Amino acid sequence: MSQANPTREDFAGLLAESFEHNDFGEGSVVKGRIVAIEKDMAVIDAGLKVEGRVPLKEFGARGKNGELSPGDEVEVYVERVENALGEAVLSREKARREESWQRLEEKFNNNERVEGTIFSQVKGGFTVDLDGATAFLPRSQVDIRPIRDVTPLMNNAQLFEILKMDRRRGNIVVSRRSVLEESRAEQRSEIVQNLEEGQIVDGTVKNITDYGAFIDLGGIDGLLHVTDMAWRRVNHPSEILTIGQTVKVQIIRINQETHRISLGMKQLENDPWENIAVKYPVGTKIRGTVTNITDYGAFVEVEPGVEGLIHVSEMSWTKKNIHPGKILSTSQEVEVMVLEIDPAKRRISLGLKQTLENPWIAFSAKFPAGTVIEGEIKNKTEFGLFIGLEGDVDGMVHLSDLDWNRPGEQVIEEYRKGDIVKAVVLDVDTEKERISLGIKQLAEDKVGEAAAKGDLRKGAVVTCEVMAVQENGLDVKIIDHNLESFIRRADLSRDRDEQRPERFSAGQKFDARVTAFDKKTRKISVSIKALEIAEEKEAVAQYGSTDAGASLGDILGAALKKQDKN
Repeated sequence: MSQANPTREDFAGLLAESFEHNDFGEGSVVKGRIVAIEKDMAVIDAGLKVEGRVPLKEFGARGKNGELSPGDEVEVYVERVENALGEAVLSREKARREESWQRLEEKFNNNERVEGTIFSQVKGGFTVDLDGATAFLPRSQVDIRPIRDVTPLMNNAQLFEILKMDRRRGNIVVSRRSVLEESRAEQRSEIVQNLEEGQIVDGTVKNITDYGAFIDLGGIDGLLHVTDMAWRRVNHPSEILTIGQTVKVQIIRINQETHRISLGMKQLENDPWENIAVKYPVGTKIRGTVTNITDYGAFVEVEPGVEGLIHVSEMSWTKKNIHPGKILSTSQEVEVMVLEIDPAKRRISLGLKQTLENPWIAFSAKFPAGTVIEGEIKNKTEFGLFIGLEGDVDGMVHLSDLDWNRPGEQVIEEYRKGDIVKAVVLDVDTEKERISLGIKQLAEDKVGEAAAKGDLRKGAVVTCEVMAVQENGLDVKIIDHNLESFIRRADLSRDRDEQRPERFSAGQKFDARVTAFDKKTRKISVSIKALEIAEEKEAVAQYGSTDAGASLGDILGAALKKQDKN
């Protein structure tokens, strides 16, 4: 009886038993069977107490196209076992999402790529459908290079790499760029394997920068540096290349690790530096074009690919410490002389001034020593005057050549910059580029002539005029030779009592004896005392031998009477 008529407790036990044998509960994905299609809903029996309803649109294309029918088996996500209406709450969309997360986590752990579709744009990037799971694609991870329009990439299935997954927060971050880079690296590696250094290939100019151009070699780029474009100087790559242009280049270097390729164009032409020393021997005059001007000189192209340097010191005979830009200008055609060639270092030293007449040699030929010239005072220095001369050269008058008798330091104060003066050419040193001039040589050198004749030799008698009376002596002028001297107190007289400067007066004239004369400094020393001693000796020699009994006073008296008669 109990089996035919089960009690309430029996039903409760059976229900509990059914749940014990059923692992499905809320928050899990279960398999169910479609029992009916009602309008836009599918009624599904998922083995729960009650059936549930799922919108057909959650089944994607199958639901929209009417491909579902009763009896079909489907997987659904159990949100609730039973709601207020007594139905199970099921979701096909969440089931798909759970399936995707499991599959994606497995691929993420295995570093596998996943397929997805970019379907919308959000702040900072895009959203990607990974077959049910939604991922974020940052804008920086879309492509290798920034792209302005992503429309061609929308709604197209493509591969992505998962960078980050957080199931708890439901976040997935993917990258398309890393897939492209890996693919590109594989492609580059394959291309590089087929290239060799020295190989000549065709390429397309892809990009131009200040330092060179990037050439597309068919899937891999090589750098054509500006210095390898031509043997001549190239200021900017755009002078000879344009984007999209097809060029023939030679592979110079290949870095197998970084896949960097260095290219060259000039290597396809003959090196103009070969046999350059034979072609342009030292001393040869050639014509060229100024290509560049720097602080230290100017570069001149003597033929395509061959440049030489005119150092600033080789630009002008006379213009020193001047910027090369004030002598030459770019694109100017000039004649230069080859001074030195170093083929190994690819250097040619050129001279501009060597093609012009040396102004010092020209001046020396036209104005030999002894010639009187005229010029403007260009500068005054502590050691003399600089005079501007013909040929844009300067000559110098040293302090010692300003005046015969006065100190140069005193005389130079009488001259002013800009004054026109005459001078005598004393010497021209063409090697040292120096011209020595003299102004005093224009005047008669009475002192020098007197010294040459012996008029100022030691022991000569000169006439002096008192210029000033000093406590310790006299300032005097030697009248015949216009020389100044100083007579010390001790030299004013042989007699000590007469060695008093105050017994003399300005303008007074007397004779004295030259005791010293320096031709170089033109300084002369005179003495009254020396003259008196000399006269006494002469008197003794003359009168003492004829009259042995005569006294010294008699001898001097006789000598003075004789002097007075003369």
